[in-house]
Amino acid sequence: MIMRNRNSDPRGKLIFALDVGESLEEALSWVELLSGHVGLFKIGKEAFTFWGPDIVRQVQQRGGGVFLDLKFHDIPNTVARAAEAATDLRISMFNIHASGGKKMMSEAVSATRRFAEKRVLPVPVILAVTILTSLNDQDLLDIGFRGGMQETVLGLARMAQDAGVSGVVASPQDIAAIKAACGSDFLIVTPGIRGTGAAADDQKRTLTPFEAVALGADYLVVGRPIRLALNPAMEADAIVDEMSRGIARRVGEQ
Repeated sequence: MIMRNRNSDPRGKLIFALDVGESLEEALSWVELLSGHVGLFKIGKEAFTFWGPDIVRQVQQRGGGVFLDLKFHDIPNTVARAAEAATDLRISMFNIHASGGKKMMSEAVSATRRFAEKRVLPVPVILAVTILTSLNDQDLLDIGFRGGMQETVLGLARMAQDAGVSGVVASPQDIAAIKAACGSDFLIVTPGIRGTGAAADDQKRTLTPFEAVALGADYLVVGRPIRLALNPAMEADAIVDEMSRGIARRVGEQ
């Protein structure tokens, strides 16, 4: 399910945030509705806390790939064991917090590779979360970060790359700087995507699908703009069309 070719079908690069529904059946109805329109389904803390590993297996049984968005952040040994458990679920990608430190990230990467080799499983893409897209400069100051947003994001991205992580989850507004600092092969998965004129909700640093992909985003995570559309499948297709135009713009500038 994971596509590393930046010019491949954009449909496979659209990730739907599956934290929806009041029942497992309702959540899975979105998988059935959007299969063939999106590439992966993101299962976050809300859905995983309600339904556990069963929702991962149910999505996979319906042909969907899974991005497990649990943002592991703990002592290195604990995160390494969690990474092994995630790999055992045969997911396509999962994430950890870059702020957990280089040792935590490197041990998660090593544990994932060893476990996958031992069990003859595919190695999932591991992503590091830099700064949540709901935060801004003032929030960073309140937390205690001394640097500004971009300085902090780039520092965390470089540390993640040094630890062997495949890429980062980062704001669309950080894409260009991360690609310049870490290279084009360093994956960027971008939430905070909103259509032109759409409300940002609790996201403070957003761009449109076209803008994000044109800047170099490899995957886009979209939830509410698809979920709240009158025709969710049609909205997903419209986003894919925007992504295609973004890829064309990016290729044309190379």
